[in-house]
Amino acid sequence: MEVKLEELASRLGGKVVGEGNVRISGVGSLADARPGQITFLTDPRYRKLLKDCRASALISGQEEEFAGPLLIHPNPYLAFARALKLFQAEQRRPPGISEMAFVSPSARMGKEVSIFPLVYVGEGVKLADRVVLYPGVFLGDNAKIGEDSLVYANVSIRENCVVGKRVIIHCGAVIGGDGFGFAKDGDRLVKVPQVGNVKLEDDVEIGANVTIDRAVLGTTLIKRGAKIDNLVQLAHNVVVGEDSLLVAQVGISGSTQLGRGVVLGGQAGVAGHLCIGDNVTVGGQSGITKDIPSGATVSGLPAIAHQQWKKAQMSFVKLPELRRRLAVLEKRLVELEERLKNA
Repeated sequence: MEVKLEELASRLGGKVVGEGNVRISGVGSLADARPGQITFLTDPRYRKLLKDCRASALISGQEEEFAGPLLIHPNPYLAFARALKLFQAEQRRPPGISEMAFVSPSARMGKEVSIFPLVYVGEGVKLADRVVLYPGVFLGDNAKIGEDSLVYANVSIRENCVVGKRVIIHCGAVIGGDGFGFAKDGDRLVKVPQVGNVKLEDDVEIGANVTIDRAVLGTTLIKRGAKIDNLVQLAHNVVVGEDSLLVAQVGISGSTQLGRGVVLGGQAGVAGHLCIGDNVTVGGQSGITKDIPSGATVSGLPAIAHQQWKKAQMSFVKLPELRRRLAVLEKRLVELEERLKNA
């Protein structure tokens, strides 16, 4: 694919500063872009790379000192993402269903479904149009997958789970494994049957090796547009709100509910049966032990207001010096008390 810069700007909703007839055939980084490619600048720390950049054009939020023309966009990172999608080569799909896959006779297939070798499709499964299943995918009985969804290698989607439209599930994820539930019988642990399911709504993306447990009863629910990074664990009956963002190694305990637009930084942990409001931001490695109201930004363990946490961190760095000074003051106090006693 090759387009003029002015046409690309029109598609991306930006404007050209400089020569608009330059032809663009791809996207590259500031350090590695070649002639014919467009690059982008969103972080001023990388402005020093502009001098030696060989790209034919630059996406930016303002005019920059760049040798070639500019594509100015109010959200340059979004423009970069859309440009990358335009130039991305379409993935090749196998024609239909591989003879090396097992597909139950009771499964129902939509149009242009692609099933690679070594896929297992259980009884009563429903696959909508243009679903792609890569090698090693397991679909339990009565699972459902919506239009244009993409399931990469070695993903397991257990029985009765529901996947919406345009969902992407990366390698090794487990959707609908049993929740971690046990009852005490004296000194022994008795498994609580996990008879619910998992539902992923439209436009959800699930990272590699994510585990989302099925509900004890009802549904573990990931709402529309939520994005979950690699190595995240979601326990039974968790609800993740629309357009939420969960970064790698987040763990959420059972029955906790996240509102719309929640951001959990890497390795954040959330206790069970909590409510986190809309548009909450949680710093990396934080521990959430109580409900968080909408709009809050918190960090730390236990999590507190982010500004308060920053002040606490500054104090923590000063603790060795404060301890030394305290020891000196204690010594002087003892000396003064001795003098007063002797007087």
